[in-house]
Amino acid sequence: MQVFLIRHPRPLIEAGVCYGRLDVDCDDLQPVAARLQLPPATTIFSSPLRRARRLAEALDPCVRLDARLAEIDFGDWEGRRWDDIDRQSIDDWAADVLNFTPPGGESVADLQRRVIDFAGEIKATVAGPRVALVSHAGVIRALLGHWRGLSLAEWTQLKCDFGSCTEIEL
Repeated sequence: MQVFLIRHPRPLIEAGVCYGRLDVDCDDLQPVAARLQLPPATTIFSSPLRRARRLAEALDPCVRLDARLAEIDFGDWEGRRWDDIDRQSIDDWAADVLNFTPPGGESVADLQRRVIDFAGEIKATVAGPRVALVSHAGVIRALLGHWRGLSLAEWTQLKCDFGSCTEIEL
């Protein structure tokens, strides 16, 4: 199965603000949608967050939304400037990237579990030869890490630009 991992366009949020699950809109998606020429018979799944969902709908109005494709939930940190978050909390997160949970949020391990759960269902739920997932950097990195057998240190550092499309064969 051919899989296209598509990251949403740049979100409309001030630089330096923590956002993950925060539902913000995105920059003009039309240039990204025009550049992404998906082959016919591609089933499209999307995060329900606006910045991904709107791009997915521009690619195909029959998009399937799945909450497991949403970005990590930073909980109480959402919408706050990174500089305003307690320095000790940031240090605690850096010391245990996989398991640290921001107050009211989820850990990277939680994100990884839910996207791997989604990945396990793709072949069973898609009849065609191709699928596109319109999502977020954290989700795309976790999926690539899972499918390529990468370590945490490797997959959390993968480059994933706004509006990018990464293709992988399963």
